[in-house]
Amino acid sequence: MIVPHTTDTPAPARTVRKAVVPAAGLGTRFLPATKATPKEMLPVVDKPAIQYVVEEAAAAGLDDVLMVTGRHKRAIEDHFDNAFELEQALAAKGDAVRLDAVRDPARLAAIHHIRQGEPLGLGHAVLCARRHIGDQPFAVLLGDDLIDPRETLLSTMLDVRERYAGSVVALMEVPREQIHLYGCAAVEPAEEEGVVRVTGLVEKPAPDTAPSAYAVIGRYVLDPAVFDVLDRTAPGRGGEIQLTDALQTLAADGTVHGVVFDGLRYDTGDKADYLRTVVRLACARPDLGPEFTDWLKGFVATLESGEEAGRGRGLAA
Repeated sequence: MIVPHTTDTPAPARTVRKAVVPAAGLGTRFLPATKATPKEMLPVVDKPAIQYVVEEAAAAGLDDVLMVTGRHKRAIEDHFDNAFELEQALAAKGDAVRLDAVRDPARLAAIHHIRQGEPLGLGHAVLCARRHIGDQPFAVLLGDDLIDPRETLLSTMLDVRERYAGSVVALMEVPREQIHLYGCAAVEPAEEEGVVRVTGLVEKPAPDTAPSAYAVIGRYVLDPAVFDVLDRTAPGRGGEIQLTDALQTLAADGTVHGVVFDGLRYDTGDKADYLRTVVRLACARPDLGPEFTDWLKGFVATLESGEEAGRGRGLAA
């Protein structure tokens, strides 16, 4: 099932209004770039990766976003704050386009920040949001998983939550040999196409023991009951409190559904996928795509002809 693409219609009013964005990871796979720069702030074309995530939440009607960060993540807070000196300089130049671009992050939603303190896993990061969320259902969006802006996965998940209550996870079918990289869901059919009932979850199973080829990707709509479960969930794989373990408990009660997604998703936590993400989104941009695509075709042609990459047209602007 491909989740339908977005339109310009206003986001519907929903009972779920808050989102949690865990952003406390060290980003070791991108060292040395992430030595002093949060991995979430690495640029994807001309916006940091985490801005795409917040834009996705806002487009789905979520107007309150809590960032769960760690040390050395101040750049994230600054990005979603006002930058008065820069705004004044751009206004004085009459540069309305760049002024809007600078102001946009702070206007997306009410942005809040809390520090995780210790890197005790995704489940612990979600638990850190308990006081802010209270007894309301909420969404969790992982910054490593970018969903193409033209998709409406999160909106579909919120609709499913409205119909079925409980918690909702995003599922994507992956090759069996890759399932050990993900949380994996055991599923059975639900009442509608593209929606399944999740009967169990296991974190990073071996391919021969995985209950399915459905991987849990980084979008969740969670019932507040998850907090009590997380509070009593012991550290699991890697000595961390796993959100998957808590969802397994809820799934045993029959309160977890999955939305099957086969649209455009980008894993920016992987170097090669990060590069592919930049290229794909640049090609999709009307202001960059035509010229960049022409250059890309020429560059690929030089590679296929055996010319040395980096010479002649290979690096020509």
